[in-house]
Amino acid sequence: MADRLTAVPFDDLCPEQHALVGGKCASLGTMSQAGLPVPPGFAVTTQVFADARTASGLMPRIKELIDGVDISDQAALSRVAVQARELVLSWCLPEVHERCVRAMYAELCERCGVADVPVAVRSSATAEDSPDASFAGEHDTYLWVCGIEAVLEKIRACWASLYTDRAIAYREQMHYDHEQVDMAVAVQKMVRPRAAGVAFTLDPSNGDRSGICIDSAWGFGEGVVSGDVTPDNFLVDKVLWGIKRRTISPKTHAHLLVEVGGGDCPRIDRVPLAEDRVSVPSLTDEEIVAVARLARTAEKHYGCAQDIEWAVDDDLPSGEAVVLLQARPETVWSKRRYAVAAKTDLVSSIVDTLVNPFHARKGPQHT
Repeated sequence: MADRLTAVPFDDLCPEQHALVGGKCASLGTMSQAGLPVPPGFAVTTQVFADARTASGLMPRIKELIDGVDISDQAALSRVAVQARELVLSWCLPEVHERCVRAMYAELCERCGVADVPVAVRSSATAEDSPDASFAGEHDTYLWVCGIEAVLEKIRACWASLYTDRAIAYREQMHYDHEQVDMAVAVQKMVRPRAAGVAFTLDPSNGDRSGICIDSAWGFGEGVVSGDVTPDNFLVDKVLWGIKRRTISPKTHAHLLVEVGGGDCPRIDRVPLAEDRVSVPSLTDEEIVAVARLARTAEKHYGCAQDIEWAVDDDLPSGEAVVLLQARPETVWSKRRYAVAAKTDLVSSIVDTLVNPFHARKGPQHT
């Protein structure tokens, strides 16, 4: 079996391989090749998942479990989900695939100049590409994973997240065939974020595309994405790059890297913040504009409104520290035909035309 069917660096992913790597990995490959500041990594393809699934011989048992469950019975659904995940965790990577993943991780370590380089291991399910699907948050991501043995373990854990309570129930409700959903996995160098968060290339409160809305907090962005941290919020004008709105929230805790006694690899933990950081902006004005420009670049590249995840990497020099972790089409307002509010002056109308070229389109366009 060809190595390229096992794992492909983001820099080398071609459009013909996108179906093998799922939406998340395909997006990382596209952004990396577009010159956007994406941390390096590689995609473990659906071929590895499919071959491990076949070799296990356990799919009939998993299918039997799922087919017999009433998804309205939460207790029964949870029992089935636990059993299904345990079965998936017992799968072994076929030797040809494991050998290639080991080699690819070793190459990433060499490229980064770090032995056992810490990586994020992220699920990239093929069903995420379906236009009527909304799988965000259904499948697992593991952060600060160190060493190849841990990487291999987390790849299987990502596969197993196809069988959480929520994922099983969602596929049942959407009438997706459980055996037709494959899982690729992204393995990507971790950043050491001083601050992180999300950004939308429109105002999510009203769909106004003249500005870029940024949510930011100290440390890792998972606190923002999960809703565990109340983030700072900034609105940046797309044309003049002025900060039109800023809301500094009290950030009493953050998701930070902490050392583990006796362990070589630190872990991410929820940590209380010192008083002098609680009410301080998590981004400088220069960083706010840098995040906004990055989001705008992603929007221009993809040709539709974007929802991005970003971080300020403490390991990179000032001026180059803002990196892009993920970009996906914005799904709430972009499903509507945005109606331009009536403008009372010529300048406002011109600005609207400059920053909202999407009005003439019938819908989002994807590359």
